[in-house]
Amino acid sequence: MRAAVVTDFAAPLQVKDVPVPEPGPGEVLVRIETSGLCHTDIHAAHGDWPVKPTPPFIPGHEGVGRIERLGNGVTARAVGDRVAIAWLGSACGECRYCIAGWETLCEKQQNSGYSVNGAFAEYAVVRAGFAVPVPDGVTSLDAAPLSCAGVTTYKAIKVARVAPAETVAVFGIGGLGHLALQYARIAGAFVIAVDVEDHKLELATRLGADHVVNASREDPAEAIQRLGGADVAVALAASSASFDQAFRSLRRGGRLVCVALPADGTIQLPIFDTVLKGISVIGSIVGTRNDLADVFALHAAGRTEVVAVERKLAEVNESIADVLAGRVPARIVFGM
Repeated sequence: MRAAVVTDFAAPLQVKDVPVPEPGPGEVLVRIETSGLCHTDIHAAHGDWPVKPTPPFIPGHEGVGRIERLGNGVTARAVGDRVAIAWLGSACGECRYCIAGWETLCEKQQNSGYSVNGAFAEYAVVRAGFAVPVPDGVTSLDAAPLSCAGVTTYKAIKVARVAPAETVAVFGIGGLGHLALQYARIAGAFVIAVDVEDHKLELATRLGADHVVNASREDPAEAIQRLGGADVAVALAASSASFDQAFRSLRRGGRLVCVALPADGTIQLPIFDTVLKGISVIGSIVGTRNDLADVFALHAAGRTEVVAVERKLAEVNESIADVLAGRVPARIVFGM
């Protein structure tokens, strides 16, 4: 099968022939139809996070395809089922986090395209219970970004406990942000979109943002405070400056939801404002299998729109360069 392989953190990915993996007990073999490119895949390929994957490996955690073969003992899935392979490749199912419904915090979890081979390939293996069914009302092209960008931002709005009529500011309107603002709208919020590119703010307006702010022309925190401040600020842009702006945009009792991971690994927040204004700081990491099922259901019902361009897997290195240069409106999906 053809696959995009990370052989060295300092080298481009190699698109080459590798053996088709065999599903082990409790696993399924999926013939991949589409596979989305996430910024996390780029971090994986460059090895620039503190915990690094081990080359050679196949990235990709937004894979969608049909099951071709079942491993021993698999009864909950069938050959022909269309499923998604998401970031959470498996979890133990026994720890306090898994039992409480927070499997994304499991210390024994495996992550697709990072600790185990992922979906930048014609075939991929996944634990059967973590192959999330894709409903008929969701195309494979749309299901790929929803499997990470969708479920990540859905979870961010969920953990923020956004209530109707609250103001939500979304910082960064790209692959994640264009979906985050839609989930905030579904929750009944007044949505403010913040970015530095006019074309992304135009997209935000088309998708339902009530107000937009170009952060390259004015201080977004001051602009949002003139509107009364935000109840929730979702930080999706991976810069420390964006986190500072998001924090300062909040009204008293506001919630800062941290999703993006700045390259320097740290953010600075004023402790006096945090305490005296009753600000909550919330870390949010992807979502569970149940969250992803909710995301698919919303999309199948016509409540969300995915903005993505389709490319060939052979274009993986060019696609990474385009993402890093900011030339991609939202998401890239590889068709297999």
